[in-house]
Amino acid sequence: MTVPTLTHFAGGRRLAAHSTRTAPVYDPATGSVAAHLPLADATDARRVIDDAAAAAPAWGQRSASDRAQVLFKFRELCLAHRDEIARLISNEHGKVLADARGELQRGLEVVEFACGIPHLMKGEFSDGVSRGIDMHSLRQPLGVVAAITPFNFPAMVPLWMLGPALATGNCVVLKPSERDPSCPLRLAELWSEAGGPPGTFNVLNGDKEAVDALLTDPLVQAVSFVGSTPIARYVHETAAKHGKRVQAMGGAKNHCVVLPDADLAQVTDALMGAAYGSAGERCMAISVAVVVGDETADALVARLTTRVQALDVGVPTEGNPDMGPIVTGAQRDRIAGYIAAGVTAGATLVVDGRTHPRSAGPGFFLGGTLFDRVTREMSIYQDEIFGPVLCVVRVASADEALALCDTHRYGNGVAIFTRSGGAARDFAHRVRCGMVGINVAIPVPLAFYSFGGWKQSLFADHNQHGMDGVRVYTRVKTVTTRWPEGTSG
Repeated sequence: MTVPTLTHFAGGRRLAAHSTRTAPVYDPATGSVAAHLPLADATDARRVIDDAAAAAPAWGQRSASDRAQVLFKFRELCLAHRDEIARLISNEHGKVLADARGELQRGLEVVEFACGIPHLMKGEFSDGVSRGIDMHSLRQPLGVVAAITPFNFPAMVPLWMLGPALATGNCVVLKPSERDPSCPLRLAELWSEAGGPPGTFNVLNGDKEAVDALLTDPLVQAVSFVGSTPIARYVHETAAKHGKRVQAMGGAKNHCVVLPDADLAQVTDALMGAAYGSAGERCMAISVAVVVGDETADALVARLTTRVQALDVGVPTEGNPDMGPIVTGAQRDRIAGYIAAGVTAGATLVVDGRTHPRSAGPGFFLGGTLFDRVTREMSIYQDEIFGPVLCVVRVASADEALALCDTHRYGNGVAIFTRSGGAARDFAHRVRCGMVGINVAIPVPLAFYSFGGWKQSLFADHNQHGMDGVRVYTRVKTVTTRWPEGTSG
């Protein structure tokens, strides 16, 4: 079977690449190459950025209500094609279809929020600030903005950025992950079908050369990024050096604190979804369970062991498995290396995902892994593994659990499970983390709140979506007005 070669998307159409460099896109369930992806060179980047710049003035001058109508239509088309989009995600990422549909839905919630842009962009007005003088403020688009998105959410994260950026009147150049680019290309087609003018939503496929072009090009006014902390830091520093507004989300090591009074059935259910859903390839995945007291830890580990061993790992588009494959062979091997390092460091390996029957066959499969008696010095505790690995850390008190969360270099999400309102409130107010769940393992805010972490999980000042999504893609202009006194004759 002929392996197709993908394209860029600019000017409202698919655009064949100038560059001859390509990268393989894999089907993670089989390990075979599903497509070849062009890696943009300077000529490709120039064409795509120029198309966006040419479209920006007219799109920015259209009324907010007019832009919202296009977003409404885009949302409807995405919903009409939800099964197709979900299958594109599953085929290239490996997450099961239910996860893929859920990802699309969460992304479209941000588009729905952005459809209220006529209200969200309202400025302020002050009458008579001085004699005969009025003052008002307004928000205006930046022009061309770049979105650089990760492999783990090829629909949701682009939609987090696209909704507010397009609604506020900007033109977007999206640089998706090289690992699963087909979904973003399809979203661009649906945007054009919805009536989005050519050049308003563009896709530039590539690697570091494409990223650097977006970070340094003078026509690009802002950059939004989600990915690992080292790259987030690089994006922030490079884009800021070139005078751009930057929104950069980094890595995570999310903790779930379990107090002795917690409902362990609820905790177990929550951890199974939070640690092993989407094969743990989520920036909000729980990868550390911090359990207060040995008695509670023993009971929780016993419950988890049975459930992790029973995980149904399979082809994501066949049947209804709990977990699909890892996105690439390299990522699978990296996760397996961390499991080996945990054993060497002295952690108790309760369930070894490397021995799952699926891991011996074709594709990039691992089962779920559970470690107990993990300590803070171990790499499996310190590093973001980004796979189906849950570490149980035992502590003696709630204060020790809080200190563990606070001293980790990442501060994306955290959860606490308890029946005590006082303990939960105290934890939520004191913990140094951007998003907190109380008896909620994955506290991702809804679209009308903003998503963002603390410490090395976020660089720059703006979070994703919510009102921060409006602020990051607009500039405030303040107008002071004085008219001659008297009335017209």
